[in-house]
Amino acid sequence: MRIADGSSEAEHRVKGSRFIATASPAPDLDSAAEARRAEQRRFHDASHHVYAVRLHDGTEKLDDDGEPSGTAGRPILAAIQGADLLDVVVVVTRYFGGTKLGKGGLARAYAAAADGALSGMRFQEVVSGRRIRLSHAYADTGAVARSIEECGANRLGERYGETVELELAVPASRVDRLRAGVAEATGGRVDFEELPDEMLLPSDT
Repeated sequence: MRIADGSSEAEHRVKGSRFIATASPAPDLDSAAEARRAEQRRFHDASHHVYAVRLHDGTEKLDDDGEPSGTAGRPILAAIQGADLLDVVVVVTRYFGGTKLGKGGLARAYAAAADGALSGMRFQEVVSGRRIRLSHAYADTGAVARSIEECGANRLGERYGETVELELAVPASRVDRLRAGVAEATGGRVDFEELPDEMLLPSDT
């Protein structure tokens, strides 16, 4: 999957109206809402601030901000879908130029502005990941380290007490492989816990 990485802006003009589109990363709906508020503050005298957001968990949201239903937020969301991007919000600010564009013209204008911003946006290829917690004896440190390296897991943290406790990030597709690897390497002397929270990891992890 591809997620937004950095912001991009584009402007589209038609019959005197200006459509200023800003695309930016949005890992959640709160971030998307704040991005829209930022554009509202920046262009406080504009007539409309339309937006659409698409998240990696399947959430999609849009708002026409007073434009005729289906002519603004929906074309922006379609542009995001066409760009195959996730965790991204596109806000299109409109300055009305005095000439009505009609529903079709309005939809095309919002789509063109969104396409322009998205075409200049950087993205990152990612995969679904899981957070893993391991606990093992000091004597098994080398064996566990080799298993972790073989699975391409990333160390997030470690704590040393009576045992060694590790927190790892690993692609979801490799969780079972890691579980089997550390169990075999230590003769089953490792506590393996898959935590419920999901994360996104670079695809080359």
